[in-house]
Amino acid sequence: MNELNLNALMTEVVDLARRAGDAILPFWRVNVAVTAKADASPVTAADMAAHQVIASGLQALAPDIPVLSEEDCDIPLSERQAWQRWWLVDPLDGTKEFIAGSEEFTVNIALIEQGHVLFGVVAMPTSGRCYFGGKGLGAWRAERGGEIQPIQVRLAPPAGESFTVVASRRHTSPQQEHLLAGLSGTLGDLQLANIGSSLKFCLLAEGSADCYPRLAPTSQWDTAAAQGVLEGAGGEVLGLDGQVFSYPPRESLLNAFFLALPAAAAWRNDLLKLASAM
Repeated sequence: MNELNLNALMTEVVDLARRAGDAILPFWRVNVAVTAKADASPVTAADMAAHQVIASGLQALAPDIPVLSEEDCDIPLSERQAWQRWWLVDPLDGTKEFIAGSEEFTVNIALIEQGHVLFGVVAMPTSGRCYFGGKGLGAWRAERGGEIQPIQVRLAPPAGESFTVVASRRHTSPQQEHLLAGLSGTLGDLQLANIGSSLKFCLLAEGSADCYPRLAPTSQWDTAAAQGVLEGAGGEVLGLDGQVFSYPPRESLLNAFFLALPAAAAWRNDLLKLASAM
């Protein structure tokens, strides 16, 4: 698949992600029923409605590419190991935020090839804003009205601003707190930006924050689409060992810990040194 086709396909997926968001909105801020999955995570009718829109839409766009969705992930490893290219989807990322009435939930769709993200699309149903991009393709932020703006990571905070670290509203760990303390010792006072769902990556991609360390659990569909956006904007996602974060077929769909940052940041090695001691 060449670059021209990737860009054309990405444009189609942006439209599909928005349609999935439109399927979610009728359930937002109403008394939607919540059930628990086997791992105790919540699921609602909105998750399932978005999944149906995405699954049928991707089938129509590219019938030869299989789909791994949070809402349809019971696919044997023996089958997934044969995939060379697949969609990795979270129909509603930030279900807890959605249930709480927050606007901080997204639709995530990524195209994966041999474990690496080709491109990702992250849509915000409540505003219609959409982030999309991929390594070597670029990255953009599109508003519902049609305005499209290229986005890029920043290599340092603007003059007079503190180094901004993105954190989850709901998830942290002792290791993450230790890493933040080390970063503060290296870079000075930190400002924390708390936001839900895959929007944490998007803050980095648009140059509104500097770093997103995640030393707490996530799943593959939580991160892949936004990783594509960040990589297109000049960022990277690394494991604590400094290796590029990837999504090879494996039994567990849980992610290892990771660091999201601008690829050319002057403080990159300091962060990796701190992370290697975790």
